[in-house]
Amino acid sequence: MDRIEVAVDVCNGKPVIKGTRITVGTILGYLSSGDSIEDILKAYPSLTQDDVLACFDYARRVSDAHTTVWAG
Repeated sequence: MDRIEVAVDVCNGKPVIKGTRITVGTILGYLSSGDSIEDILKAYPSLTQDDVLACFDYARRVSDAHTTVWAG
């Protein structure tokens, strides 16, 4: 988890790729909209593939740490 950081004074405490103001949510949003990792790297040339993959890992860890109850 050395690529993701959370600091209250950066993006309101949302998880970001370390050294940037690019949130994990932003990257996951691109991916869920159908953009490829290559598309993201073109849009954010300062990022690496490992940065994008770290967002997947972060989301997996958060998902594993929480239980969701679906009503309905």
